[in-house]
Amino acid sequence: MRKPRQEMIAETRGKLIAAGRRAFGTIGYAEASMDDFTGEAGLTRGALYHHFGDKRGLLQAVIIEIDAEMTERLNEVSAAAPTRWQGFVDECSAYIEMALEPEIQRIMFRDGPAVLGDISQWQNTPGCIAALSRSLDRLKADGEIIDIDTETAARLINGASSHMALWIANAENPEAVSKRAVAGFKAMLGSLRRQQRGV
Repeated sequence: MRKPRQEMIAETRGKLIAAGRRAFGTIGYAEASMDDFTGEAGLTRGALYHHFGDKRGLLQAVIIEIDAEMTERLNEVSAAAPTRWQGFVDECSAYIEMALEPEIQRIMFRDGPAVLGDISQWQNTPGCIAALSRSLDRLKADGEIIDIDTETAARLINGASSHMALWIANAENPEAVSKRAVAGFKAMLGSLRRQQRGV
């Protein structure tokens, strides 16, 4: 029985994204060719052009997929923490530390900005800032953080965490830089916290 058209489209897209992700994650964007993606997926160049326009469009789709996976992992980190504040700190720190993972490091924080431009202008950034703002609103309602405009704080945190991840990904010694970046970032977050009486 022939598969429904929508299912076939989703399957073709999925195959191309998986092939692109493997190529971008191993040999990098510059070295990966159209034939790497289409050959591995058993599809034609026409299919790639139809679904993604070009190699850049495929990279964008791969980044959206990885970003969604990162978000899911970060939500799990936050949910596992004993308090909302600790969850927030752990989630932000985990994002920075993900820049040590080879696939994320290469695709999200090296090739992504080189090909797609400033990370703060990517299409997923407004969603990240909105999620951070909601978290900060809850922390503010709990009396955990100082009286600060939460969108401003969210933009500061988003920019700082992205910058730290880029620093790690492009460092000669990413492990050493990660330790410094996370320590500095936690200190910055700590400055938002309201002084707890009796502590």
